[in-house]
Amino acid sequence: MSDVVPFRGREPARRFRFFDRRELKSLLDVYARMVALGEWRDYGFEVGDDSAAFLVYRRAAELPLYRIIKRFRPRRRQEIWQVVAPGRIVRRGEELGGVLAFFDKRLFAVVGGE
Repeated sequence: MSDVVPFRGREPARRFRFFDRRELKSLLDVYARMVALGEWRDYGFEVGDDSAAFLVYRRAAELPLYRIIKRFRPRRRQEIWQVVAPGRIVRRGEELGGVLAFFDKRLFAVVGGE
């Protein structure tokens, strides 16, 4: 009538890892600036076992322009944060602010130097 199932104990819960509130605010601040300039139009997230990524798109139907990746188990400290463009790592570092400075430099260009 009924089966007896042996109790094996609880399996350890998988810890969900993501960006904390401060990191997410910094990412969205840069995103808002770039949207205001017309550079970016959409964003998304990827979450894996050892990393979380903030994806930036020029158009929603395309591949991401940039992936801003937070690694939870980096091989070296400078690989905690990475900015990846298709096919290459553009910037990496220990601090999010230093990595996001890459986008501030792209906002200014020298025009008509004499």
